[in-house]
Amino acid sequence: MRVPATVVVGTQWGDEGKGKFTDLVAKEMHLVVRYQGGHNAGHTIVVDGESFALQLVPSGILYDHITPVIGNGVVVDPRVLIAEIDMLEAKGVDTSRLRVSGNAHLILPYHQQLDKVAERYLGRNKLGTTKRGIGPAYADKAARVGLRVQDLLDPKIFRQKLEVALREKNAVLAKVYNQLPLSADDIAAEYLDECLPRIRPLITDTVSLVHDALEAGQHVLLEGAQATFLDLDHGTYPYVTSSNPVAGGACTGAGIGPRYIDRVMGIAKAYVTRVGAGPFPTELHDEVGDLLVDRGGEYGTNTGRRRRTGWFDAVMLRHAVRLNSLSELALTKLDVLDTLPELRVCVAYELDGERYEHLPYHQSVLHKVTPVYERLPGWQTDLTKATERHHLPAAALDYVAFLEAQVGVPIRLVGVGPGREQFLQFAA
Repeated sequence: MRVPATVVVGTQWGDEGKGKFTDLVAKEMHLVVRYQGGHNAGHTIVVDGESFALQLVPSGILYDHITPVIGNGVVVDPRVLIAEIDMLEAKGVDTSRLRVSGNAHLILPYHQQLDKVAERYLGRNKLGTTKRGIGPAYADKAARVGLRVQDLLDPKIFRQKLEVALREKNAVLAKVYNQLPLSADDIAAEYLDECLPRIRPLITDTVSLVHDALEAGQHVLLEGAQATFLDLDHGTYPYVTSSNPVAGGACTGAGIGPRYIDRVMGIAKAYVTRVGAGPFPTELHDEVGDLLVDRGGEYGTNTGRRRRTGWFDAVMLRHAVRLNSLSELALTKLDVLDTLPELRVCVAYELDGERYEHLPYHQSVLHKVTPVYERLPGWQTDLTKATERHHLPAAALDYVAFLEAQVGVPIRLVGVGPGREQFLQFAA
């Protein structure tokens, strides 16, 4: 009997705390499959006071019974993957179960070089990329000049493809950006001689692996990186990532059809953050915004960049519910709001007398809208010890219930601290 798969997806601009809840849901799973993104997406899991900052490896790695899978939709820098494996092994985590799709595309040194110089070249119009080569690697994939993980297994093919790609990349680096050319020999030596021996045992046909698990009645979790409004098609373009984090991206990025999925859990923070440039209707530029940064530790897992903060935006979430066909939500970091006497929730946008209940499709409108807020009382109580719904003060219960009513799907889990066990069941 085939058991349907579950998708976990971020519903804002990323950094919602997906790692913790993915880790929580993963307990019941046999496979955890990362379906898109690269090592620009970090998530942190805290277990028994020890912090694990993961970038490429799926969070299921921390459970002995789970096979973590890096799917074909991911772009992989093998150097970063090996460093992450070494970090986990040094902390006593067995990484031998990890599997990597042979169809995943490789990030190569010229992707990172192009990412850095292109971002500098854009100046004040820069996109705020992490400069890790993610965008250029996906661009090469779309242009059909990318190298894939499986190419490492055939050194002759790898060299041929590398030389073709590098001819064009070096011309661009030299003539457009005045940079020195990169050496095919150096890249081949690093990737074939140093990286391949380490990752060869992990490379496999992950599509068959996932289907075999589903057909054997095993539970499969599909985890995305980044989030809904960083989606290449549906996010706040061009301030987006280069792949499709929405739930639909799980199908192409893992190699399964939509009828295999019956549960889509969205992760939302109890307020909103984003990193880098782009529109942000509820952004706070005051002491409340600073407090959310300080109390929420709102700095990038990978980059250390300070995140922009703002009030919860129900307009965004309603749209995320639609885009992902969410069946439920998990709300994170409710405890960060503990000290505030009053909270606000954006329930609509307004511009030129028009009210928007859902995200306007036109970016010029989104850049100019004014948020319409509902004010709710704060609870000014420490929530970090709460383990049951009835432990929450009335104002906290009302806040979560208000969000639930606004977005139209049940909030099943609520996070009240960074620890693995710091959550409670809100709805059945």
